[in-house]
Amino acid sequence: MTSSNIQQPDIQQVLGHVLPSLPAAALSTEPAENILPFLSPILRQRVQLLSSSSSEPWIRLLCYDTSNVPKLTEIAKSDRLEPHPVSGEVEIDWDYDSEIRYRRVDEETLQVLVVLKDLNLTFRLVYCVGDPVGDGWKVGEVSVADQPSPFSSFGGASSIVEAERQFRESKSKAIQSNGVASSRAALVLDNDEDDDDDYWARYDATPARTPAIKRSPAPRTTHGTSTTAEDDYYAQYDDVQPAMDNHDPDEEANLDIAPPLGLGARPGQPVVNGSDEEEVELNETQGAWTLARAPRSPSTHSRRSGDDPNLVHPHPRPASSAGSNASIEKLEAAAAKQEQNDFGVKQHVSRSIKSLFMLSRASGIDREEFERLVKTELDMLGLMEE
Repeated sequence: MTSSNIQQPDIQQVLGHVLPSLPAAALSTEPAENILPFLSPILRQRVQLLSSSSSEPWIRLLCYDTSNVPKLTEIAKSDRLEPHPVSGEVEIDWDYDSEIRYRRVDEETLQVLVVLKDLNLTFRLVYCVGDPVGDGWKVGEVSVADQPSPFSSFGGASSIVEAERQFRESKSKAIQSNGVASSRAALVLDNDEDDDDDYWARYDATPARTPAIKRSPAPRTTHGTSTTAEDDYYAQYDDVQPAMDNHDPDEEANLDIAPPLGLGARPGQPVVNGSDEEEVELNETQGAWTLARAPRSPSTHSRRSGDDPNLVHPHPRPASSAGSNASIEKLEAAAAKQEQNDFGVKQHVSRSIKSLFMLSRASGIDREEFERLVKTELDMLGLMEE
């Protein structure tokens, strides 16, 4: 919408129909149909929607500032808006009594503020395009003039051309101010980025240091003999004697167990001297020992003398220390276990008798009767054992 296509408003034609309707608007709740085409589309929709759902006069809908509604209603009800008896119009000198200022709000909105000094009224006109009832200047708001200067809040210019020029200048200033603000923001952002760069640059200046390698306590191996060294290292554990193992293979290998009295070791090879004595094996030793051979002597004297070097005199020898220790420990453990079992059984019997006695007392059985029952049962057990 360019200013070259916009004509100055005909104030008398636009306001000539709205001004006489204000007295009726201060009393009626519904607007007159002939007034709606002179209102802007937004104000027209406001009046139509809100007046139908309210019981108050619709003049209040013409003003957006609710604080000015009472004053506007008072002016509308006064005799200053009474029509002339001959012409039927409100007598106003439009050229002398009215003041006009133009203002462009944005690219699509051009406004005009008309001030009627004698009536103390203001009319904000808006140039509308695409209105179903026709394009042109329409009333956007009816209010009360500000005092002492009615244009203090509106501003504006004396012509449409001047209003367009002011709009372009304000727009260029806004662009320049935005550019300065953007440059300042960019400068601040650059400074922040420089600070960040300086901060992270400190880490770049830190000398690189590789943490020391923590060696494993296990033996280190070389590339050439890694497999052999590991095998030798773990092979050492094959010869370790566990602390809880009483069986010592070395002690058993070096121990020479002597045969019991009257017994001799089984010979490794058969007898070649023609002996026909029968060997007797013992079950306890799994055939490990045999009866010792009686010495052969031609005379009784030689047998009594005991001078035959081939005569074997078996004698007891101490058993393995490991075996004896194990046997003693087993016996001690068995004795301790048996003692614990006996103590537990005794405790159980004692508690059972106490429980039975308490139960008997609760049932009304006295002590003598309870003792008689126990003795009877013990006697019965003696008969059963026999």
